[in-house]
Amino acid sequence: MSEQPTVRFMTVEDIDSVLNVEHNVFTVPWSKTAFMNELTSNQFAHYVVMEVSGEIIGYCGVWLVLDEAHITNIAIHSSQQGKKYGQALLEYIMQLAKMYGSKKMTLEVRVSNEIAQSLYKKLGFQVGGIRKNYYTDNLEDALVMWVILDE
Repeated sequence: MSEQPTVRFMTVEDIDSVLNVEHNVFTVPWSKTAFMNELTSNQFAHYVVMEVSGEIIGYCGVWLVLDEAHITNIAIHSSQQGKKYGQALLEYIMQLAKMYGSKKMTLEVRVSNEIAQSLYKKLGFQVGGIRKNYYTDNLEDALVMWVILDE
């Protein structure tokens, strides 16, 4: 049985730990500056971290603009994947977005990332389109997925 994770809002002090997850999971990780700007300058951005035993093992960012929520990124450290932490984190952020008045949520996912796509579909997301050459590392397409949060 895995330990119960906790989720809380991300602070500037969390950036280095979040970067550890970011570099572990993504081929083109965000910079420290990008996270700093999201936390200090972007009025639409809300970021949460997931901790197990006091260690940050994942995070999720969402922009809340009018009645739409756009997931900027979501990641669970590879050493902690497969424990349903990603699902718990996404469910948390979906509830948070609803609390803030969002009616629908969107995200992009690599066309090759079938594990993530199946999680998103499990939580009600549907494919709404394709962004061609979205990812800068290999010009892979992204699926644009949407979910209505009221249902």
